[in-house]
Amino acid sequence: MSSNLKVLQVIPKLGYGGAETGCYDIAHYLHENGCKSFIVTSGGELLKFVDKKKVKIIRLPVHSKNPLLIFTNFILLIGIILFNDISIVHARSRAPAWSCLLASKITGRKFVTTFHGTYNFNSKFKKYYNSVMVRSDLIIAGSNFIFSHIKENYKKFIDGNRKLLVIFRGINVDYFEPSTKLESDEKKLLKNWGIEKDKKIILLPGRLTSWKGQEVFIDAINLVNIELGYEAFYAVILGSNQGRDLYKKKLIRLCEQYRMIKQIRFIDHCKDMALAYKVSDIIVSASTEPEAFGRVAVEAQSMEKPIIASNIGGSKETIVDEKTGFLFESGNPKSLSQKILKTISMDEMSLKSIGIEGRKNIIQKFNVEKMCFSTYSEYKRILN
Repeated sequence: MSSNLKVLQVIPKLGYGGAETGCYDIAHYLHENGCKSFIVTSGGELLKFVDKKKVKIIRLPVHSKNPLLIFTNFILLIGIILFNDISIVHARSRAPAWSCLLASKITGRKFVTTFHGTYNFNSKFKKYYNSVMVRSDLIIAGSNFIFSHIKENYKKFIDGNRKLLVIFRGINVDYFEPSTKLESDEKKLLKNWGIEKDKKIILLPGRLTSWKGQEVFIDAINLVNIELGYEAFYAVILGSNQGRDLYKKKLIRLCEQYRMIKQIRFIDHCKDMALAYKVSDIIVSASTEPEAFGRVAVEAQSMEKPIIASNIGGSKETIVDEKTGFLFESGNPKSLSQKILKTISMDEMSLKSIGIEGRKNIIQKFNVEKMCFSTYSEYKRILN
């Protein structure tokens, strides 16, 4: 079976997000297990790391929501499927999923989708558009939260012949491993950030957008400063504004209002996220809307760092509250400030225990090998 299995994954762009890294990991895992692996994408920074001897890359404008381009992609995908004798088509986003659905039906191939987020559905048309993600032979939810969301909102689109299951996203625990980082690299990163390691560092990773909770984080830092009476740590907000210049200016003004310009650093990008976690003492995920999975919480635990996250979405599944990290009331700066105060006051032995338990939690449940093996096993099942 393995040598005959040919999987075509379709994703808009191959960047550094959870959906993209999952696509990348599965593609290489398939080759290692004797399968033929293909990715259709429009581009992306992660492309340069793809081993072209193991994974065949095909460039198409599958990032576009233009109906004409979706139809064009559908026609081109038929040719790709037939020419390469593809067994399974796996779509990871809505626009390309419509092209994949039609191409799979015409060619008689199995169709798989991964439901990566909750998606906005404020109209019947939008909900119908989203429903393409549950029109496949196999629907993969990235967490129990997403599984429940699908059952609650898209039940009428799922017939009895379709299989819906949870396969948790996984991370590379060998990459997110604290002992692999050099002290010289840590010093270099801190220098780039303009930070002297004379205080603890609290890190908030995530692109600059309101639902990632940067305003909640800044408000919470201010409350901690008021409680302590001094600035006990540096805070780093790490993430690109992706063109949201006005939002970044709003955040900077908020820091100015609280007189925290010297305490808070805005960093646009970090190539080595494992290193960013390593130099930090506490990691925060302050999302005000549910994370489908919550990669930050998982990566932080793998790096043996205490994580403080909103008590919504995927973080509730990946964090064992009070054991591998802490959950606070979503959108509540006071609740977040209390968890920060609690964490910075903990002794080293307690923090080390949280780190050890966190890494153990991720290795057991959320490592990339487990995700890849589960997906590969389901591929074989639907073909049989």
